[in-house]
Amino acid sequence: MDELIDILDNNGNYTGKTCLKSEAHKYGYFHPTVHIWLYTSDKKILLQKRSATKKVFPGLWDISVAGHVASGEKLDTAAIREIKEEINFDITPDQLHKIGVRKHQINHPNGIIDNEFHHVYISELTVPVKELTVQKEEVDKLQLFDLETLKNTRNLENILLPRFHDYYCFVYQEINKLLL
Repeated sequence: MDELIDILDNNGNYTGKTCLKSEAHKYGYFHPTVHIWLYTSDKKILLQKRSATKKVFPGLWDISVAGHVASGEKLDTAAIREIKEEINFDITPDQLHKIGVRKHQINHPNGIIDNEFHHVYISELTVPVKELTVQKEEVDKLQLFDLETLKNTRNLENILLPRFHDYYCFVYQEINKLLL
């Protein structure tokens, strides 16, 4: 869906300008997104298999939930909205734990220029996966994996992209802090 989003500067500050998401991806404008990693108390991480029709990383295993922040939308509101839209799971703001902001820049083979500031959250998944309903346009499948999957991205058998190893390790450490 092409939505109106805020444009950020190279340091992640709001510029007061907006554009359509498609324009941001065409011209490489920085913009805010949210990443929400859902974990369980028994040290599992929920991953989603991206829909095969997605424009970037189609069919790959990825973050539990992620999405763009609409223009003027609060970050935690965007995170809660994305969780509800993609997997039909309800959480409250106090269940979200913001662990950082990640500057992300990648040029995809299809011409999309992803210049984003990911606002990264973790939260506990408190219902069985079978109770979740996926948004078919976004998600093909949900599955719980051992939390160790996040730090083993350099193994050839691992399902996550090794180029984001440092990011996954950071998320792993932050989840472990809450579970100890």
